Amino acid sequence: MSDAHPIAVAPAAQSLEQFAADVRHYLALTPRQLPSKYLYDPLGSALFDAITQLPWYSLTRAEAGLLQAHAADIFDAADRVTTILELGPGSGDKLLTLIHSGGAQREPLDVRLIDVSPSALARATRTLGGLPGIRVAAYEDRYEAGLERFRTERRRPGRALVMFLGSNIGNFDPPGREAFLRCVRAALLPSDVLLLGTDLVKGERDLVLAYEDPLGVTAAFNRNLLVRINRELQGDFNVGAFVHRAVWNSDHSRVEMHLVSRRPQHVRIPAAEFDFRMADGEIIWTESSYKYLAPDVVAALERHGFRVLTQWMDARESFALTLAQAHTDPPSV
Repeated sequence: MSDAHPIAVAPAAQSLEQFAADVRHYLALTPRQLPSKYLYDPLGSALFDAITQLPWYSLTRAEAGLLQAHAADIFDAADRVTTILELGPGSGDKLLTLIHSGGAQREPLDVRLIDVSPSALARATRTLGGLPGIRVAAYEDRYEAGLERFRTERRRPGRALVMFLGSNIGNFDPPGREAFLRCVRAALLPSDVLLLGTDLVKGERDLVLAYEDPLGVTAAFNRNLLVRINRELQGDFNVGAFVHRAVWNSDHSRVEMHLVSRRPQHVRIPAAEFDFRMADGEIIWTESSYKYLAPDVVAALERHGFRVLTQWMDARESFALTLAQAHTDPPSV
């Protein structure tokens, strides 16, 4: 038995029509692209969970170690926190680590989880729903819409802690990152706190291995996007005719994931009302993961009305966990 409150799940925000429209739009670009958010169907989410366990993907372990080591410091800085809002909670393990490692729970907690992946939300609510004194509400939505909903529906007094971990901010290009940080700040009150996890620039070999592992798990994760299009939009991608490739783009400080056509082919996607031809060696760009220098993280937060309280890095200085407090009037979104 537990005193967990019921889990409320909002209606799905992503529609098949939007998926089709995005596929049609992005595949018509040069180079051809697909939005990375669509990588996370149930199979994609399971494959990503497997990626986080690979020895070449150190990000998750570095972050978990920092959360465990500094959980008490985080709760001390976010004194009297009554609400935790996690954007992109994954399996819920990160928040579970923070709560378990933070010592005695001072207040009952309202936990809000926001993600576009219904399977991730289901796993996270199972992970967190049985904790005493925790009330979990999960919302299938984009981050920006979830933050706006939080801002307008907020009723409970006390401080809010927003968590954006896993270096998910690395999936935004620089203009998108700036717009996202403005959106986060606009949703918060002065003295609310943001906990941000960022993967840092490191050697090119380590960066590429994290996204092109020898076991091929990341390749399966990437190519599963084509499987999803075939299944949901009646596409006829020959999945075996594509290879996965990860490259480090030092000029833009990002790892790029591509799907490379191994032969000329004609692809039809009836539900998207789109067909196109690909040349041998032509790419579909599926994800960018930007990497940061630790001082640049501080500067980005300070530009958007946050005061950085502290920043922790792992022993290899490969990952940063930054705690910042909202302290000035929010910029207009």
